[in-house]
Amino acid sequence: MADQSTFSDSSGSSGTSGSSGSPGPAGTSGPARSHEHITISYAGFNRPWAAWISHQLEQLGHGTTLLRWDPVPETPLADELSGLLAAEGRLLMVLDDWYFRLGPKSHEEWTDALQEVVTPHADRFAAVSVATQKLPATAAVLRPADLRDLDAVEANRRVLQRLGVTPARRPRGEPSPGAPRFPNDPPEVWNVPRRNNRFTGRDHVLEELHDKLAGGGLGAGPPLETRIALYGISGVGKSQIAAEYAHRFGNDYDVVWWISATNRGAAREQLAELANRLGLPVGHELGDRIRAVHEALRVGRPYRRWLLVFDSADDMEQIEDLVPDGRGHVLITTLTRDWSGSGSAQEIEVRPFNRMESVAYARRRAPRLTPLEADLLAEAVQDLPLLLAQTAAWLDANPMSPKEYIELIRRGEPSLVGIRISSDYPMAFQTSWAITLNTLRERSPAAVELLKLFAFFTPDAIPVPMLAKARRGDLPEHLADLAAEPISWNTALRRLTESTAVRLDYQLSEESDPAVETAQMHRLYHRFLRSDMTEDERDQMSATACRVLVTADPQNPSDTRYWERYAELIPHLEPAGVLDSPEPAVQELLLNCIEYLRVRGENRMGLRLCEQFLARWSTRMEPTRRTMLVLTHQHANMLRRMGRYREAEAVGSAIVDQLAAERTPADSDLLRAQDGLAGTLMALGSYEEAYTLFDTVWRTYTEVLGPEAPRTLSSRHNLGSALALLGRYEDALGTFRDVLAFRERELRARHHLTLNAGASYSRMLRLLGRYRDATSSQELNARLHRQVMGSHTPQTLRAEHDLALCLRRSGELGRADALMADLVERSRRVQGPRHPETLMVRADYATFLREHGDLGHARDLAEEIAERYRALAGADHPYTIGTLGNTGLARGAFGELTEALDIAERALGDMTRIMGPDHPWTLGCALNTAAARNRVEDEDGAVELSHDTLERAKATLGGTHPLTLSAKTALAEDLRTLRRGQEAAKLEQEAVQQLAETLGAEHPHTLSARRRRRPYWDFEPQPV
Repeated sequence: MADQSTFSDSSGSSGTSGSSGSPGPAGTSGPARSHEHITISYAGFNRPWAAWISHQLEQLGHGTTLLRWDPVPETPLADELSGLLAAEGRLLMVLDDWYFRLGPKSHEEWTDALQEVVTPHADRFAAVSVATQKLPATAAVLRPADLRDLDAVEANRRVLQRLGVTPARRPRGEPSPGAPRFPNDPPEVWNVPRRNNRFTGRDHVLEELHDKLAGGGLGAGPPLETRIALYGISGVGKSQIAAEYAHRFGNDYDVVWWISATNRGAAREQLAELANRLGLPVGHELGDRIRAVHEALRVGRPYRRWLLVFDSADDMEQIEDLVPDGRGHVLITTLTRDWSGSGSAQEIEVRPFNRMESVAYARRRAPRLTPLEADLLAEAVQDLPLLLAQTAAWLDANPMSPKEYIELIRRGEPSLVGIRISSDYPMAFQTSWAITLNTLRERSPAAVELLKLFAFFTPDAIPVPMLAKARRGDLPEHLADLAAEPISWNTALRRLTESTAVRLDYQLSEESDPAVETAQMHRLYHRFLRSDMTEDERDQMSATACRVLVTADPQNPSDTRYWERYAELIPHLEPAGVLDSPEPAVQELLLNCIEYLRVRGENRMGLRLCEQFLARWSTRMEPTRRTMLVLTHQHANMLRRMGRYREAEAVGSAIVDQLAAERTPADSDLLRAQDGLAGTLMALGSYEEAYTLFDTVWRTYTEVLGPEAPRTLSSRHNLGSALALLGRYEDALGTFRDVLAFRERELRARHHLTLNAGASYSRMLRLLGRYRDATSSQELNARLHRQVMGSHTPQTLRAEHDLALCLRRSGELGRADALMADLVERSRRVQGPRHPETLMVRADYATFLREHGDLGHARDLAEEIAERYRALAGADHPYTIGTLGNTGLARGAFGELTEALDIAERALGDMTRIMGPDHPWTLGCALNTAAARNRVEDEDGAVELSHDTLERAKATLGGTHPLTLSAKTALAEDLRTLRRGQEAAKLEQEAVQQLAETLGAEHPHTLSARRRRRPYWDFEPQPV
């Protein structure tokens, strides 16, 4: 099988590749026959060295061939070495620890073969050594040049000296961008599990993977794919192949980053960490860092060549939005075909070892096996790599004869060694793992107990330090004793790694010795360990894991200083059994984690946890228990935040009805439930109902707790939001002003509740037409939001959205455009393209583009948004009606006057029916409808509607509100159309003067009125 990489220099020479064993025609080329051709033989592990050496030689005009060394076990080694002689030119062997172990071949075979083949052809053979251990004495005949621990200049000098090649007279400058990196210089950013030094075979998968990602080689055209999914059954070696690819081809990249994708929260944290390693100028907020990483990878700055590995990404829906775009490469390992089925990635199926690979691996792992015994073992475990690793490791560590052990596995009788096994697992797995556990129990009972406890944490990142530092009372006595004695603890960990079921990752520190940071266990073993325990054992271990997690809970989920700890805890909730625990402290841990997710804006994961808990407890716990009430409240919150309004209403109404029938009106649980239901009603557009409920809750809190109690203030803030949606802007402004004053006095100015009140106050200033005040206030508010909460929490996105609208209304169009475009992308990344708040931002961006950008894009976007609101909230929702009216403005801008009028009339009629004739939104629709009538020469209809709109606007908003003054200038234009010039002139003069006094003589509204540009009104969905 060929490596099939090519390397080219400026003179056009190229290196090709093949494999040893059956060389065939070399297929090589060079710039001139005066330059000697060199074939480079290497073990797959050291392809980076072969590629680098090839490039150095080709820079000097030599043609090269890469030839992977992979001797067939049954073929005599002398014949394999003789096969190398069929390759073109000199032979340079890149020797390392692996080169002499492939096959495997014994030292005696190597001694005889080298003497027989190399000695008579000494002029053809040369070698370099990159081995980390001393090479066998038999290698001396090759006179290898040692390249270990050298820099690129000295390594190059030694390679050329060994080959007798004259170096360049002048040193070359910096390597070209596509040149292979010197192997001793790792990628600039590297985060990959340590290399499996027993990795065997899989060359055909690695080569197929490299061909698809790297294309035909540097300069030979674009890659075939940028996303590949390695698909296969559990235990087949997908993760090992991905790790080996990263190590073997890592020098092709500047960034190689590994992400454990079993859990969405952990995957987001690991992806966000890449921002720090890339040196991106971002804060600590998770979404901000992820967005920065996505953008940096997309544009290729600071690094163009990157590889991201998403390991165990079995739930595509949870992970897909984390996968970056760009010209880099993404490698995914998965148990499902969802990635390829959706077109998100091309699939490469990973199958078990072929028999040759199985035999080679088993003999390397357990050298005492004969080829026949290794073959029989491979047959017994069906060539599955995970089982082969387990069984060969056991044979290497125990004296039982291979024949007897293989017979036990074939007979499939784990009970012979005293282990109870679930029938859900393959028989070979059952028996081999039973034997391993039995042996481990005999040698180290404490290690077995620790292994069982590991099974109650996520297998990808078992928190070993958390266990070691747990309170003594949290652990069973024997494990507490083990954790108290570092030597015994580390001995038990070492025993576990020897079983191959557990891998330890160490945290390196210059100040102390390496310490275990996490442990990893294959999920197949993880599931098996749990299923093999008795029910009592599972209950005991689950209770222990829950106690450890409860102790680790900071119990303050809204404090950003503890967010990293909550992100660490969440992946362990389900395996530990937190969702099944009746213990109040454990349930409080769950509530804290869900609250962290709510504050952090991780609504999808929060909803998932709520639903998992409720599915388990809805029939076992009274719905009016505190835990169930809080979970139900959070469940409705998450449903509403995800835009699932009707479901949220059903959940909220049911609990309110039940509590209202059982509790007093002042009951705190009832008030919280009513407050949550009112929020859902507000999202549904039932603003009067929401206002009534909010008002009841606020008045009750005021009476029971006092006007400045935290719950009273929160309820009053909600009441202000309902007033704003009802169009009662002055009342809302007064409400928010009072809340803000209380917040600033009682809480710090940078508290997130103070910031939220400040943003609401600024929004009311803007809706009342006080644009200068609103912009000044919101500039500071948005800046504080970014500093305190980061750029990607939902609250910050809302604050910056308000700022963008303030900038637009103040006439700062350039800044408004840039900020709005950025917000559209950030909202899409953080909350998804269909999220209600993303739709809100996109709706406003569409109206901005209609007036100041791409009209065609604006029209398409406006129509898409209107349709999505209809699907989300229904045809009678005010946001559906309002965004429909925006599409009419876009149609009118295209000259489709009849269609624009039809849409405007429909929007006006529906908004009047839903919100009433005097609501500002209705008045805005009326302003647009009068303009549409005027354009189709319905002058009388336009005048009638414009006059009515002006009178209603005066009564609702006051005589100097921008919408009132727009209605006045519109009426002036309609009167001019009917040749009532004197009336029109008077109205126009009044309007221009009032606009100049309220907004300024140079404000866009004032200038438009002076230039007699017909005013329009954009519907802006408000946050709920």
